[in-house]
Amino acid sequence: MTRGGTSVRTYLITGGTDGMGRGLGLHFLERGDRVVAVASGEAKGRAFLEAAQRIGAAERARFLRADLSTVAGMEAVAAEAEATLDRIDGLVFATQRFQQRRTLTDDGLEYTFALSYLSRFVIGHALADRLAEAPAPVIFNLGAPGGFPGRIFWDDPHFEREPYKGMKAATQASRAIDLLGTDFPRRHPDSRVRYVLYNPMFVKTGMAAPLPQPKRALTEAMAFLFAQRVPKAVAPMTRLIDTPPNEPVSAFRRRKRLNMASADFNPESAARLHDLTMELLNRVPR
Repeated sequence: MTRGGTSVRTYLITGGTDGMGRGLGLHFLERGDRVVAVASGEAKGRAFLEAAQRIGAAERARFLRADLSTVAGMEAVAAEAEATLDRIDGLVFATQRFQQRRTLTDDGLEYTFALSYLSRFVIGHALADRLAEAPAPVIFNLGAPGGFPGRIFWDDPHFEREPYKGMKAATQASRAIDLLGTDFPRRHPDSRVRYVLYNPMFVKTGMAAPLPQPKRALTEAMAFLFAQRVPKAVAPMTRLIDTPPNEPVSAFRRRKRLNMASADFNPESAARLHDLTMELLNRVPR
């Protein structure tokens, strides 16, 4: 099957029924590609499929319902993709959900850490070999690369002792995402996969919804005045997904390419986080 003289590509998008994930998914469908949108909400999944039908792409769109806050849910998505997709050209990680209060997953992990970081770790590594079979494979990881406040609480990543704040948990996940991309080539040294970390900055999505008042009203007002709309934000992302840099891993803040030699992408910290993550995963009952 071809699209304008090129092979039809297949993209797996976590968080693919809302915000930027949905915007990217519909863009790919409009140009003739296939999309598997992964999310937990049935209603938004149906809405995504209805939108695909309206643009004549119903047969190329699929909604995969999954709880990506649990390790079982993460592994189930990877196993389903491995079993049912004949090829995967790109993984797009867009899932995230702000938690104002500390919440634990069914695995006993802090929710933001599990959903925003751990799901990317598990699915990305699990599908790395299948992804590498594609002609121009890419992992496109929406996070907050480089230079933003936040740190990893190495001895307490689930905020069992550290006082919890939603923004503190979110920025820890962002730092972890930076290090995940940094470490990926080390775990897959001969892979053709190109890993792109991308910060779209301020985009008009539903991210303000979980915030308490008056923060929600203020954030929504700022978004109305200053945020990019999703269709406009999608264009530079698509270019990087289609033609990522030649280096195994790269990071961008919108169109600005970031220096991978900076402290935000420290390889020793990346290796430390990988080891910590494996320890956490080994403790989760299967």
